[in-house]
Amino acid sequence: MKKISALLLLLFASTLLKAQEHESYVKPADTLVQKKLRQWQDLKFGLFMHWGPYSEWGVVESWSLCPEDEGWTQRKGPYGADYYTYKKAYENLLTTFNPTNFNPEKWVKAAKSAGMKYVIFTTKHHDGFSMFDTKQTDYKITSPRDPFSSNPRSNVTKEIFNAFSKENFMIGAYFSKPDWHSEYYWWPYFPPTNRNVNYDPAKYPDRWQKFKDFTYNQIGELMTGYGKVDILWLDGGWVRPKSSMDSKSAEYKKAYDQNIDMPKIAAMAREKQPGLIVVDRTVSGEYENYTTPEQQVPNEPLDHPWESCITMGNSWSYVPGDHYKSTNQIVSLLVKIVSRGGNLLMNIGPGPDGDWDPVAYNRLSQIGDWMKINGEGIYESTAVAPYSEGNIFYTKNKKSNTLYAFSLSDNDKVKLPGTITLHLKGINKVKKVSLLGVDRKIKFSTNAGALTITIPADLQQNNKLTQTATFKIQY
Repeated sequence: MKKISALLLLLFASTLLKAQEHESYVKPADTLVQKKLRQWQDLKFGLFMHWGPYSEWGVVESWSLCPEDEGWTQRKGPYGADYYTYKKAYENLLTTFNPTNFNPEKWVKAAKSAGMKYVIFTTKHHDGFSMFDTKQTDYKITSPRDPFSSNPRSNVTKEIFNAFSKENFMIGAYFSKPDWHSEYYWWPYFPPTNRNVNYDPAKYPDRWQKFKDFTYNQIGELMTGYGKVDILWLDGGWVRPKSSMDSKSAEYKKAYDQNIDMPKIAAMAREKQPGLIVVDRTVSGEYENYTTPEQQVPNEPLDHPWESCITMGNSWSYVPGDHYKSTNQIVSLLVKIVSRGGNLLMNIGPGPDGDWDPVAYNRLSQIGDWMKINGEGIYESTAVAPYSEGNIFYTKNKKSNTLYAFSLSDNDKVKLPGTITLHLKGINKVKKVSLLGVDRKIKFSTNAGALTITIPADLQQNNKLTQTATFKIQY
């Protein structure tokens, strides 16, 4: 258990650099966007999915194509020695990608049971492979070269959005602004040298304009033919005006000006999808309606809407034998994130057959059992000072005078001390304290701004609670 505790401590103690960089959050002026943002903030728990032909090899999504010497860009397997041989083999995965076990209704059932309320799906990652029936390229899952194209459900983005919409999930389309397959981003005339466009857009404006048109048209397709879309989740923050970069950063020194014309894209997308939340992640300004700390949890509330996107396993995409976080770890992450006013977007990578690892279903089932008892302290809640004390984390219901104190456990089985003392403003006005999932009267007393809860002896060891003990405090 030491390794688990250390991991959670690391996740919680680290304030993500991306979060620190967003010192100038711009509240959207559109009242419909403001309304949808408030609705989204109440949902608290969402599903993320990274999926594409790369799952056949069980390698990192897209990044092995990137000619940068980083830990996550390493090429593996029989094609790894030569870059161009590898790239050709990677792109040829299109011809064998055949996820015949694809069943989005199965995912919806598991996600809904776990208490998830929204979904973000990777319609296209940096490698440029479209998981939807785009008319802008043949590098897509519905290409005749892809054996799955003959399947009646081959337009997987549409199938996923439809299935989750039927269960009232908020729908989000992940879309990569860079496209390493497009000749208008990585022009074959030049070799790519890093993640950025491999030519100077200022020197070749016609070529860059074609890429802008390509991007605009693909996003337009997603906003038009895929039902209601609530969130446009844009990745690849290096595709941005150079004037918006920090001149001291390494990215600034490597990058060309890559102005993709976000005002035009956002206006078009919101005309087709009124109230659309736009997340131009890591690019501060009016098109980053919420921020996205990645794989970490800020150690204090942020002054704007945000979500932590975190993998259930170690990887974003499918990896055979991936190590999945325990239910206890995931619940602890959810509680900590919500206590800081954020949402948890939990990623599961489908495999090449079109299904999740059985472990993922098991985790979601156990989380659902926990949510049935404790969810009232998660949904429609806000952060409340002092946010946490030791292993106690607080939330406040938005609609009533109710606080929740989550006592996190190091183990699945919850053990409680004889007394717990909490320090909250207005604590002298407490009317009732109850323990969620336990039908017993809980005694309490207040003194000098402190609330002391007395736990009956038989509930200290044999309460039948898992992951947390949640105290409901009405005042």
